Amino acid sequence: MSVRGAAATATVKCLVWDLDNTLWNGTLLEGDDVVLAQGIHEVITRLDARGILQSVCSRNDHAVAWARLEALGVADYFVLPQIGWGRKSDAVRRIAEGLNFAPRAVAFIDDQPTERAEVAHSLPDVRCYRAEDAALLPGLPEFSPGTVTVDARQRRSMYQAGFRRTDEQARFTGSHEDFLRSLEMVLRIARATPEELARIEELTQRTSQMNATGVHYPDATLRALLADPGHEVLVTTLTDRFGPHGAVGVVLLEKHPRAWHLRLLATSCRVVAFGVGTILLNWLADQAARAGVHLLADFRATERNRMMEIAYRFAGFGDQPCACRGLVREGSAHGSSGEGGSEAGAEEANSVAAEDVQLLHLAPERRQAPTTLRLIAPDLTSGGPG
Repeated sequence: MSVRGAAATATVKCLVWDLDNTLWNGTLLEGDDVVLAQGIHEVITRLDARGILQSVCSRNDHAVAWARLEALGVADYFVLPQIGWGRKSDAVRRIAEGLNFAPRAVAFIDDQPTERAEVAHSLPDVRCYRAEDAALLPGLPEFSPGTVTVDARQRRSMYQAGFRRTDEQARFTGSHEDFLRSLEMVLRIARATPEELARIEELTQRTSQMNATGVHYPDATLRALLADPGHEVLVTTLTDRFGPHGAVGVVLLEKHPRAWHLRLLATSCRVVAFGVGTILLNWLADQAARAGVHLLADFRATERNRMMEIAYRFAGFGDQPCACRGLVREGSAHGSSGEGGSEAGAEEANSVAAEDVQLLHLAPERRQAPTTLRLIAPDLTSGGPG
């Protein structure tokens, strides 16, 4: 195995397979009756179950090789296959770019030392492995993510649906709103379950452009909020006719008798074009108007979340004085502002983050339901301190 530096233990997000004498035994174009190498099917399925994407990079005739992968029952496991006659480093680069992954998140496995060397030379951050070590990959730390979320287990299907969605949009000739309606999207907002907290934590940690505070909420903090009847921990999922987008948003809401405090709104950057952040804000405003309460929202400007600030302002949130501000402590973000913040020292991180947190205000009025998708959501006006 050839891996370099500290990047060797960073989690691999995509493994790119060579075919001849790597994925399968034999050389296809020489007429061999190729079959999967021993243990390879188990490696493919185990990595897939962990949310690690897989692709193919091979010098072969595409139609012939793909037909063989289908006959072997493994074609569906591979995204963005690159089967042709160019340099393998170029093929690996196209896969990384198509997935929007940095090269350090990609690994390559091949039986030929010269091919591994060519990829390593052109893409030094890509980790390269020998074909004879394929069966060992699931036991390596870089192929063993610490947590496998619900979304991770369906990551491949989400990416495949995304590629089909993008192709459809490229062919669509109507307006953007007409295209969104054609997707037959269903946005579900639901109270989070303990099983979903790992994905919620991941969203608070990884989402930067559409995160209202940039504060990371660790698992222990989320579990405490989930158990507190004065808080709502809401998770948002999105599906359409092409397949699931998975969990795409999180709302942390503290309910007081005269005002609700939106402590965090974070949405995945993958659904910005669908307007999910704006839809969530409008739904919250409508719920608050029905409950007869004002909305207060934490916002902490970062280098990357200007889009979220625009969404808040466009939804009507501002700096207006109001007696309801006294219901919550200015800058009351709870979590960790550090990268991958830990529970240890989280209180100290809170005090740093709190200095920059603005408390935005909205006296809400009823809002119209979204017109580009179907919204399924709970009624927040019943129960709880609100």
